Amino acid sequence: MSVDNEQIAPGSPFTVAGMRPATEPPEARGVPRDGVRLMVATPAGVTHAVFADLARFLQAGDLVIVNTSATMASSVAGRRRSSGRPVTVHFSTALSDGTWAIELRPGPRASGPIRDARRAEVVELAGGGLTLLDSYPVAGVIASRLWRAEADLPEDVPAYLAAHGEPIAYDYVPGHWPLETYQTVFARHAGSAEMPSAARPFTSSLLTDLVTAGISIAPLTLHTGVSSPEKGEPPLPEPYRVPEATARLVNMTRATGGRIVAVGTTVTRALESVTEPDGRVVAGHGWTDLVLGPERPARVIDGLVTGWHEPGASHLLLLEAVAGRDLVAAAYRAASREGYLWHEFGDSALLLP
Repeated sequence: MSVDNEQIAPGSPFTVAGMRPATEPPEARGVPRDGVRLMVATPAGVTHAVFADLARFLQAGDLVIVNTSATMASSVAGRRRSSGRPVTVHFSTALSDGTWAIELRPGPRASGPIRDARRAEVVELAGGGLTLLDSYPVAGVIASRLWRAEADLPEDVPAYLAAHGEPIAYDYVPGHWPLETYQTVFARHAGSAEMPSAARPFTSSLLTDLVTAGISIAPLTLHTGVSSPEKGEPPLPEPYRVPEATARLVNMTRATGGRIVAVGTTVTRALESVTEPDGRVVAGHGWTDLVLGPERPARVIDGLVTGWHEPGASHLLLLEAVAGRDLVAAAYRAASREGYLWHEFGDSALLLP
């Protein structure tokens, strides 16, 4: 473990020049899940550790909130009926009317989406197909990245994906890894198109360390959609559920002086969606379109466990809403200098403003 007394300079710029994507799970490099690097960033400076050290940086009485959403095998091969060209379908989110939000790509590891899809177009899948109904989440958008689609399949979509799908992967991960590689230790409720990856480094052993140190853990669920928005594109509406017991624990922790530490942007978004202006949390479920940022800072989250996001992404604004721009910028400068890895198999940060 090393300490870097990075000064938190107001208005300091972001840099990612020294960072690079993690191209495979840490286990493939001989590193356990909780052996990835962990940067702890506070106003006092930056500390470099490993994720297994997490309990050292939290305190008895703190509450860690985790996401129980499990990852689906959301990528399926298909063919456009109009042209006969192969496509990859990314099933993003089950919508309340029984349709699905999907993304079409020209190949399984394509760097970007198809932009020339049209309403009423049919995408053929093994044993069935999809009919594109309209752009999503806003109807009538030309060259949309996402579409609302009706499925005509021999079984419901989750069962179909379990039989025919594979995990969504992008071009920076050249290998093929089983679905278990994309699950967190908390995964219980299937529904996420991609892994809520901030929780990936947690292990049963680390959870034991946290509990024996007097740190509590509470669940919520938010099913995340495809995580490839364009720069400046807001996060998609996502379904969530915050249980009564979790809301009660959050309020109790705050009343007794403990900190609320969210594991990931999904947890932050769900919990802040049920937080009143005075900081009181109420149980709830539904769909959230909350966008955290300078105009809507976090009300209840005191710390955040997170992976690393590209500058310009909406997730980065959420980090700033919790930790402040200067602290986040200092963390990124240190991560760039030390060559941290980003994306779902990468290194981690604990931001404690």
